Amino acid sequence: MFATEKFTDPEAAYARVLEIYERNTSILRDAFRKFSSGAALEQRVRACYPFVRITTEKTAHTDTRQSFGFVAGPGCYETTLTRPALFRNYLLSQFKLVLENHQVPLEIGVSDLPIPVHFAFPEGIHVEGSLDPEHLRSLPDVFDLPDLAAMDDRIVNGTYEVDNGAWRDGVHPLALFTGPRVDYSLHRLRHYTATSPDQFQRYVLFTNYAFYVDEFVRLGRKLMEPTDDPQERAYRQQYVAFVEPGNVTTWSANQEGGGAQPASGVAPARQPQMPAYHLQRADGSGITLINIGVGPSNAKTVTDHVAVLRPHGWLMLGHCAGLSASQRMGDYVLAHAYVRDDHVLDDDLPLWVPIPALAEVQLALQDAVASITQLKGYELKRIMRTGTVASVDDRNWELRDHRLPLLRFSQSRAIALDMESATVAANGFRFRVPYGTLLCVSDKPLHGEIKLPGMANSFYEQRVAQHLQIGIRALELLRTNGIEQLHSRKLRSFAEPAFR
Repeated sequence: MFATEKFTDPEAAYARVLEIYERNTSILRDAFRKFSSGAALEQRVRACYPFVRITTEKTAHTDTRQSFGFVAGPGCYETTLTRPALFRNYLLSQFKLVLENHQVPLEIGVSDLPIPVHFAFPEGIHVEGSLDPEHLRSLPDVFDLPDLAAMDDRIVNGTYEVDNGAWRDGVHPLALFTGPRVDYSLHRLRHYTATSPDQFQRYVLFTNYAFYVDEFVRLGRKLMEPTDDPQERAYRQQYVAFVEPGNVTTWSANQEGGGAQPASGVAPARQPQMPAYHLQRADGSGITLINIGVGPSNAKTVTDHVAVLRPHGWLMLGHCAGLSASQRMGDYVLAHAYVRDDHVLDDDLPLWVPIPALAEVQLALQDAVASITQLKGYELKRIMRTGTVASVDDRNWELRDHRLPLLRFSQSRAIALDMESATVAANGFRFRVPYGTLLCVSDKPLHGEIKLPGMANSFYEQRVAQHLQIGIRALELLRTNGIEQLHSRKLRSFAEPAFR
């Protein structure tokens, strides 16, 4: 057993977390292998998550420019941790900030929160798949199974405050997500996207059309090819690999030391529900693109799970209906406000909560449009308009009596309509992930320009490549500007967990 110990060195604290996690999950894996092979286990097998805790008696005097890395006031703060190898850089950075800001040691130990046996297999081994019916029935008697009560979103929703504002037994949360909540989402991500959580990058593009995927795949593969152009080679060298569903990996041929490694991975027999593609950098700060499909439910599902990876930002790139007569097919809409008619987050984030535009993201998107289109200043208004985007949950809203929704859209000054953007932005706000939206007008149903096959195909050919290039450029600008500016205090309340 591991006794709780205090650490003032982040590397040593991380090493102890890793040691506890590896030991406890190996106990579960070894026991399950015996169990699945028919061996009789004489007693229940249980192993628990590692935890990190700090106790402070005074309010820290922190750098007021920071949006995270400190607790709200005196008290005891704790969280359980999982997959430390995956989150190494994240944990080290959070440990370092807390130690610097509070000058108290980190306490590392074993919690009383059991690790479900399913989550002890990080690569998604289907535990039940190898069991006969008798062993399957007895599984809950021998191992802990996932408990939904241990992985709710009360912390991120800010609804945990009971018992004088404490979370559990007088202890406040140190992070937005507990170990089980993170594990649950990591396994869901693998299921939905057909790529390992290890492949995900810290800047994310969401799209609702496969055309963007096709263009991203074409671009990703091209960036892995060798080039003799010095300027182009310098750009390509920042990306080390391109990963597709099934963890199919194409390695860059532009890295120092020779040509590309052989491709690896196996493409899935069929496409996953939300395929993900990863343009990777060595430090994990590359770009992931996910085709979330159509609708607010999909948008919520994928962002619920991507959020546990603590990305530095995500953007929605998609198509929309233009509501203004002055808009043209192919024009861009930079969202600065949202009408939330999507409903999927109403119970988690009340409608009275504003979803603010984030200046850092807005400027990056505007600069990216100007850079790619070579239009500046007043001329940029020819193809891009900033305004309110309305997101609805009924794709065929125009087939009903739409006088009331049109009145609401008009009063809100909405200039574009889609089904995902408000959900993606609202979940970014809820999870403290910087967010933004750049849409492209693909039809104008109020003005007789509906999306028909011939018109749509021409539109896709002309605009998808440029739109995707703008999204990539915007994320690269955000990365260049630095995460200190990107992680805005606008997304943090007055009583936040210390971990970003």
